[in-house]
Amino acid sequence: MYTVPDLLVRHRGTAASERVAIVDGTRRVTYGDLLERSLSLAASFKDAGLARGDRVGIFLRRSVEAVVALFATHFAGGVAVVINEQLRGSQARYIIEHSQAALLATDSRQLLHAAEPLADESRIVNLDRLSPTTPLAMPERAIGADLALIIYTSGSTGLPKGVMLSHKNLLSGAQIVADYLDVSERDVIVSLLPFSFDCGLNQLLTALLAGGTLVVQRSMFPADICRTLRRENVTGMAGVPTLWLQLAQRHSPFLKMTFPSLRYVTNTGGRLPEPMVRLIRTSHPHVAVYLMYGLTEAFRSTYLPPDEVDRRPSSIGKAIPDVEILVVNERGRACQPGEVGELVHRGANVAMGYWRDPEATAAVFRPHPFEPARAGSREVVVYSGDLVSTDAEGYLYFVGRRDQLIKSSGFRVSPDEIETTIFSSGLVAHAGAFAVPHDEVDSDIVVAVVPRDPGDFREEGLREFCRRAMPGYMQPRVIWRVDELPLTTSQKPDRPALRAAYLEGRSSPAVARSSAS
Repeated sequence: MYTVPDLLVRHRGTAASERVAIVDGTRRVTYGDLLERSLSLAASFKDAGLARGDRVGIFLRRSVEAVVALFATHFAGGVAVVINEQLRGSQARYIIEHSQAALLATDSRQLLHAAEPLADESRIVNLDRLSPTTPLAMPERAIGADLALIIYTSGSTGLPKGVMLSHKNLLSGAQIVADYLDVSERDVIVSLLPFSFDCGLNQLLTALLAGGTLVVQRSMFPADICRTLRRENVTGMAGVPTLWLQLAQRHSPFLKMTFPSLRYVTNTGGRLPEPMVRLIRTSHPHVAVYLMYGLTEAFRSTYLPPDEVDRRPSSIGKAIPDVEILVVNERGRACQPGEVGELVHRGANVAMGYWRDPEATAAVFRPHPFEPARAGSREVVVYSGDLVSTDAEGYLYFVGRRDQLIKSSGFRVSPDEIETTIFSSGLVAHAGAFAVPHDEVDSDIVVAVVPRDPGDFREEGLREFCRRAMPGYMQPRVIWRVDELPLTTSQKPDRPALRAAYLEGRSSPAVARSSAS
């Protein structure tokens, strides 16, 4: 297979075309149905004037229709731009305009959600208003090196950037993950993460590559997720730390129920606190836990094998097959074990750069730091912006984002480390750390916390824990009690939004704010 459409075309006229590819509520769509629907929508895109290489914005809920729109875009020769369904009008419109999308595939629900015009009517393909169309007889052909997808990053610092991924990038990432998770046609994978998030999209492609089934789960209530895991006999599940923390709450049945079919779970999108890892292992000892790391610019990068999880539950593992991970310090040299440096990804899955942003591309997609130039050029690698360290055996440990480090009392502090330590207290359900200016050279650390037990939560108890567990420069100056944390589109704590809310003094979501004496 060389291109994404091959995932469906290869089943045409075979018995496999009758296997269920997507479960979406009460709907069960086979591989054959998915192919025909995608070819039909591709014909509509062509009728609307789509030309080879044009971008198609896909602004739909995670659904059968979103999958159809993705494949239809490729059959019609276009480049897919998957827009997170939760974005509001101005955010979605920025992506549509920046990607120079020729068409916008959406529906009436999403147009209402946007609350403002997203594009000219002539560019909008409203799936609710389409009449049945004869499937496209001669799909456009592409090769693996062609641009297939633009994923826009969450934009926690500045405006979102569009990461360009080729068909080869997408299929290589799916194949590598399918191999180390041992995914087959017997697997049923639950979809909980947005298709606009690289891991969520990888789940879809991995399921279809293996000939398995993807179950779209839209309700994020823990009880609903658990019912789906049992009802659909789900074998694989991926989540981000905030999702796993929700599933571990007192009122969630996840740690109490049994899931006989569940074979593996994975974590990505940030470090999963060690207590949470141990809770999952204790509650579901038959389930293999894969701790993973990836960045949109390289799709997938590392994983920790399940047989290492009990020994090193805070590690993100080692490089996936066909990838080398380098750890580089500020002097451009390889880090020694225990030394913190920037994670650099070399090998498979390196993206094509940022759409319409040569300056940002040059800053992140750079020459290999240790290889001499050959014939006037050097291999391009990805500088992730993530800080990591290794142990003596080469296992990697996530420290935090370079651009979000806090300077406190002369020390550089990772907000991820602060959040992980505070979560280990057992007193909070969620935490988000950020800095506010103290003076011209230093900052105060503020931690927004959602108590695990709001009725019994006492700030002094958390402060006492911080004094025991953290050096002075890591301890929060302010503990800000909130009802909930704002999240980015990839479900990570939205620290810029928290910081802005704190500085603006908004009463919501805060219900209490106090400072250290």
